[in-house]
Amino acid sequence: MTTEQTNDIQIDAVITWVNGDDLTWQHKINTYLATKIDFSKKAESTRYNAIGEVQIAIASIIKFAPFIKNIYLVTDNQVPQGFDRLCTKAQEHGVNLEIIDHTVIFRGYEESLPSFNSISIEVMLYRIPNLSEHFIVFNDDFFLMRATAPEDFFINGMPVLRGSWEKFNEDRTLRVYFQKLLKLIGKAPDPNRTSFKRLQQQSAMLAGTKKYVRRYHTPMSVRKSTLVDYFNEHEDLLKKNISFRFRDKSQFLLSSLSEHLEIKKGTFHYSKDTRLTYFRSYKKPSSVKKKLAQFIEDPSKIFVTFQSLERADPALLAHIKNWISSRLDQDLS
Repeated sequence: MTTEQTNDIQIDAVITWVNGDDLTWQHKINTYLATKIDFSKKAESTRYNAIGEVQIAIASIIKFAPFIKNIYLVTDNQVPQGFDRLCTKAQEHGVNLEIIDHTVIFRGYEESLPSFNSISIEVMLYRIPNLSEHFIVFNDDFFLMRATAPEDFFINGMPVLRGSWEKFNEDRTLRVYFQKLLKLIGKAPDPNRTSFKRLQQQSAMLAGTKKYVRRYHTPMSVRKSTLVDYFNEHEDLLKKNISFRFRDKSQFLLSSLSEHLEIKKGTFHYSKDTRLTYFRSYKKPSSVKKKLAQFIEDPSKIFVTFQSLERADPALLAHIKNWISSRLDQDLS
């Protein structure tokens, strides 16, 4: 494929977010759960806790992706703290920051609401009114921490895919035998577990590719028309996927389906370099601080993902926030 860079296209950003501290939302989710969440217990509620990640995500896009024209924050009747201030900051940089409620993207499919399933919600993002043909999907813990260009996401209008090419599980002989061994000794994995890797493979299979790109925790580059065309022909798959209020092992992922539809058509650019610094554990503060320092020293890194940041102890959390503040040139206290 040509490496010529002609990105005079409009690119939007979309962020999915939920405020798990909202008492109304807590009551709503427990209404639909057979086993209720005790939000007073950190171990049970950690997945839904928030410590200002979405504000950081928005600020990082405004600072490090000046080519973004619209930032759409997709929520369930919620508004993040300090949103008016963020809107003002966005406007100062020529960016439109807007909240999009679930009722908007699920219009015509209201029977699937309320939804507490990020997989179901993400697949409807292409239905945001006035969304550009080219858009980037962020989780609220995906941050840009170095200047980016349109070519980091789209080249000649085609999405940049990041990850590693891998075989499907059933095509990997050693894995098949290993799974049989685990089953034989009674240590087979839970068949109801919604493995992120497996969900990616199922999504790729829908597109009909021979291998799949295993993606990691980086923003997703998507073309709206790819999804519009697919779901115009496969509305039954869309309806089934969004029918699950909570994650189900049979679902497909927007990111992987979109990427592999592009792979099938040959309308993509591939990079094996994720350009990501990823944090999942905060048990070793020295290791976390070292990785933060390495990010500064490595100009190829542009993405930082802090998964479950609220699990960091107070001292380390303060260090991380100070580090982010220095990157964004703003106070996060």
